Amino acid sequence: MKVNTNYLRRDDLLALYNKPLLELVFEAASVHRQYHNPQEVQMASLLSIKTGGCPEDCGYCPQAARYHTDVNVQKLMNVDTVIEQAKNAKANGSSRLCMGAAWREVRDNKDFDSVVEMVQEVNNLGMEVCCTLGMLNEEQAFRLKKAGLFAYNHNLDSSPEFYGDIISTREYQERLSTIENARKAGITVCSGGIIGMGETVDDRIGLLLSYLQMEKPPESIPINALVAVEGTPLENQKPIEQWEMIRMVAVTRIVFPESVVRLSAGRTKMSMEGQALCFLAGAGSIFTGDKLLTTPNPEYNEDREMFDILGLVPKIAFQDAPQPISEPDEILLKNKEELRLRDAALKLANEEAIASGFEPRKFTSVN
Repeated sequence: MKVNTNYLRRDDLLALYNKPLLELVFEAASVHRQYHNPQEVQMASLLSIKTGGCPEDCGYCPQAARYHTDVNVQKLMNVDTVIEQAKNAKANGSSRLCMGAAWREVRDNKDFDSVVEMVQEVNNLGMEVCCTLGMLNEEQAFRLKKAGLFAYNHNLDSSPEFYGDIISTREYQERLSTIENARKAGITVCSGGIIGMGETVDDRIGLLLSYLQMEKPPESIPINALVAVEGTPLENQKPIEQWEMIRMVAVTRIVFPESVVRLSAGRTKMSMEGQALCFLAGAGSIFTGDKLLTTPNPEYNEDREMFDILGLVPKIAFQDAPQPISEPDEILLKNKEELRLRDAALKLANEEAIASGFEPRKFTSVN
């Protein structure tokens, strides 16, 4: 992925950030038209496949187990439910499905087997599949790639300097290592940040510098505005002005001209005019649907109306890279076969017991 080498230095990047807003948007719009179709915006859906109970302490996140929020802990969705949700999202115009699980890290267990199967099935629907599951190692990344995963999301959130103010349970380097593991497996990377957490402008610049220093920057860079949730440490954080989102989108577009800049959390606080300026400045994707994991988001019909008014069209899947081929997963097949044999053995034992005249003991309740 190409970067703009005019902004490799912090001072140059800061000067770009501080340009007059309309001049900055004009420059970003010019870059956007050079590398992307300005009428196309990808509609993506974000589905929480496992909600709440996370052991981490991210100060913005209502899914952390240590915070008292309205989020109810829910176990991992079954595969059939996820496929139904994916079909509904596709019918409403989404060409990308991001599945999020409130885990600190991926574990090699039956839940991960289920996620592998979800990736296979959603990819076979013709949708780009993205997952955000916490930290993962190389082997897990290769397994997801083989299943047909298109992208892995793992946000850096902010600059290395500010990061420790919002998270203590995971090191910045651990996030970078997870991104590198996805890269080694040949999975495209989706990684961005959150603004409005109390960081300085210099921290926003530091986030972008972290991506500039990578051998290959992310193919997707989501820009989120903090959604302050009651019960989290950042619950009283003042909402940022939409102009700050527009400015951050514009700078990201100029610095990373080939990447897809994703206008993500916080759209409910933006007017249609504010969102329109973000699209003009280079945002090429939105999350659509009534929720982003656990926080509010504009509904499908609102976004369709906005697209009609602004003359935007939904971007179809796999324009930026070919669709992965879902290959059989040996671990999943082995575990399914073992389960089938165990169920067959139990059924046979039950039938033999009944044939021999065995009757289960009957219990009567005592009132």
